[in-house]
Amino acid sequence: MFLALRELAFARTRFGLMGAVIALIAVLMVLLSGLSSGLVVDGVSGLMRSPVEVVAFSEGTKADSAFTRSEVTTAQRDSWAARDDVADAELLGTSIVNAKNDDGTPVDLTLFGVDPSGFVAPDAADGRPLAAAGEAVLSSSARDEGVALGDVITLDRLGTELTVVGFTADQRTFGHVDIAYVPLPTWQEIHAGLLPGEQPDAGTYDVASVVAVRGVDGALPDLAAADAAAGTSARTITDAFDSSPGYTAELMTMQLIQVFLYAISALVVGAFFTLWTVQRTRELAVMRAIGASTGFLLRDGVLQAAIMLTAAVGVGVAVGLGLGSLLLGTGMPFALQTAPVAGGAALLLGLGLVGASIATVRIASIDPVTALGENR
Repeated sequence: MFLALRELAFARTRFGLMGAVIALIAVLMVLLSGLSSGLVVDGVSGLMRSPVEVVAFSEGTKADSAFTRSEVTTAQRDSWAARDDVADAELLGTSIVNAKNDDGTPVDLTLFGVDPSGFVAPDAADGRPLAAAGEAVLSSSARDEGVALGDVITLDRLGTELTVVGFTADQRTFGHVDIAYVPLPTWQEIHAGLLPGEQPDAGTYDVASVVAVRGVDGALPDLAAADAAAGTSARTITDAFDSSPGYTAELMTMQLIQVFLYAISALVVGAFFTLWTVQRTRELAVMRAIGASTGFLLRDGVLQAAIMLTAAVGVGVAVGLGLGSLLLGTGMPFALQTAPVAGGAALLLGLGLVGASIATVRIASIDPVTALGENR
């Protein structure tokens, strides 16, 4: 400990430069974690913040963008609802549409067709809940697009009009698009492509995208048995996140960038301590010659790395959080969450110590005879 602190003070410029590099890596880690979390929230917050526990797609639907490809029927909903281990089962329709506000401003929306009296329909923090056909409750983030209570949103191509009667308390998005909750019959008419005033076919009100399910007392139903009976393909709501458009590709891209960042941090720290160990070989040999054990020198070297890494990562995380807070509310998909940031900081520390430990293993091969000038 004494030797480690003395060397940190003596070579403070070199350790300071190395610490600055680690701090910058930590800043980048925080920003990447925030961007990754932001993309998740912006992509599937509508699913994350819903009371749905299981989503049943039509059988054979591909996982990619399954919400917009799947089509289930009321008979399949009834099959799920009849099970003893299912508390609630409702049809849920999903589709992404283009629309215009009263003033002609383009508005992109994901329509969620729900039963207004069912468990999927959200409460309205501002305005009132859904009650009648042609009404919509929008994500709170839709206000940023200039939508206000009482506005009439007109869907492109069909000309269907939706009156905004409420906003949710928090952000509800799907595929990076604000969600508009509408009564299921309204969604079914839009899904069928009916123009205003056009008479629906007999099967118009029989279909939806998925069956939204909630188990008894929070326990998951027997998915395999329910699928076999209903002819569906069910997944938990978390597993269904990758069925949101672009979710898997975005998440894998961010994770790959983070993996390379952590690998680079370990290599940078390892390279620094390798050079540092080479430079102080003679001093370490003197320590060996006067009786210092290999274990003592190894512990001293790792402790030295731990002190530098802890300080550098701490400073970097603090700076990263400060910069990240400036990005909140700017429209960028960015969210600061404790778990990803803490996990990233722990990985930086852990991998940095691994790199430093590998470098300081060189100490074990130092010959005390070199302290007597054998190599001169």
